[in-house]
Amino acid sequence: MLMRTDPFREMDRLTQQLLGANGTWSRPSAMPMDAYREGDEYVIALDIPGVTADAIDIDVERNMLTVKAERRPVPKADDVAMELSERPLGAFSRQLVLADTLDTERITADYDAGVLTLRIPIAERAKPRRISVGRGSGRQQIAG
Repeated sequence: MLMRTDPFREMDRLTQQLLGANGTWSRPSAMPMDAYREGDEYVIALDIPGVTADAIDIDVERNMLTVKAERRPVPKADDVAMELSERPLGAFSRQLVLADTLDTERITADYDAGVLTLRIPIAERAKPRRISVGRGSGRQQIAG
């Protein structure tokens, strides 16, 4: 139903780990995700913990779904000295190519406990249906 658009994501993640680079403000980091079909919907769950709901931007253009989010550093008092900082900061993004069988006009989004859940209905035209076949004077129903 969808296709990854960044084949080098895993290599980038390993490079960041080896170089000790946390999230960057210049190049967006990818968001881990799960995608599955549940009944007549396609569900995409993206992990973006520590981001407020108003910092999430979701766009659909034709069959390209783009999710962007930004996590900024928490303002610290003047007398605070940071001892350890491992949480990634900055921009996070993910682009997915959606199949033509999905109804991009009716996507819903919920954000809870750091997980953004997108639900995309299967388009009516993509659902199985019966087609009537004429034979002589009568008609028969067959599965399509």
